[in-house]
Amino acid sequence: MKHRIVVLGAGYAGAYVAGTLARRLSPADTEITVVNAEPDFVQRLRLHQLAAGQEIEAPKLVDVFAGTGIRLRLARVTAVDPERQVVAVADADGGGELGYDTLLYALGSHVADHGVRGVAEHAFHVTSRPAALRLRERLDSLRGGGSAVVVGDGLTGIETATEIAESRPGLSVVLVARGELGATLSVGARGHLRQACDRLGITVLEHTSVEAVEATRVLCADGTTLVSDATVWTAGFAVNPIAAAAGLDVTGDGRIVVDRTMRSLSHPNVYAAGDSVHAIGDNGRPLPMSCASAGFTGMQAMNAIMGSLTGGKVVHVKLGYPGNHISLGRRDGILQMVDGEARAKPTYVAGRKAARIKAGILRMSLWTTSHPTFGLPKRKHHLAAAQDGAAAKVAA
Repeated sequence: MKHRIVVLGAGYAGAYVAGTLARRLSPADTEITVVNAEPDFVQRLRLHQLAAGQEIEAPKLVDVFAGTGIRLRLARVTAVDPERQVVAVADADGGGELGYDTLLYALGSHVADHGVRGVAEHAFHVTSRPAALRLRERLDSLRGGGSAVVVGDGLTGIETATEIAESRPGLSVVLVARGELGATLSVGARGHLRQACDRLGITVLEHTSVEAVEATRVLCADGTTLVSDATVWTAGFAVNPIAAAAGLDVTGDGRIVVDRTMRSLSHPNVYAAGDSVHAIGDNGRPLPMSCASAGFTGMQAMNAIMGSLTGGKVVHVKLGYPGNHISLGRRDGILQMVDGEARAKPTYVAGRKAARIKAGILRMSLWTTSHPTFGLPKRKHHLAAAQDGAAAKVAA
């Protein structure tokens, strides 16, 4: 029987791992199935642009995986049973179960409301393509003016607020920051960020917490009330509870605990990558939820799966955090370099040059993910032959 590899999620990490394994493993003794709820590859890093009114490329997954031999199952994952080694899915036909021998869990993350009243009912977000399109429709209805309040001063909040302000100059945009705006940036980069907000007419409220979101206003803990025709919630991310419910070893926030190779500590035939994994970087700190982390953990998981199935050496990928790449609209940006402890260095790049570099990074990320088998060795590894060879070496 063929070794069944099932990949849950076709984001930056899942699509790359699936495509790479398809290129390197022989279809004679392996079969790869990718489960994803949406038919398109979603450029999550650009969803704030989609919400602001721009057209963002969304390649069809059937085209991304064309010619690879990968089986695409358009369905929503509802449960994982690691003891029986099956995944339960739901689709238009009622769903069913998929058996696996090796599982890659890459279901990503979604918006976290942190229990704040009214967020689920009244706030918009940009963590999925449908959600970004809903926000876009709402902003389109405010062409005569109105106000948008963006809650959250992380990279997603900053990029969303600046993109909306630039694309929709008739709107009044407020950015609510729990602490100091750009606190993780260097002094110079922080100053550039403030200048960008001033240039775009964004009102920044620092050291402000939100305690409730209503249909037309945002209520702050200090008693301030903000009128809002569109409230965008960008105050953090959460992962799906499926891994925890399955009995996998997870952190308090539900991310899968793994070893250095992205292999589950509790279930050795389960690997994790992307936002779903709790991976410790080379600096001893957990990697943040980011596209860069998805790339590093995806490559490491792929190497580990290859090594496990073929008996080859597991190559270790460097697990670091290169820096913050922030877009401030289409013509401005910040590239903040960080040190080995992920702390901001004084060095940064800002302005049009930073915007061009960020755009290049996004294009490269899309191309690499949507061409997952390009440039890889054409030689297919046979599991049995590789394992027999490894056994022979040990015996010798």
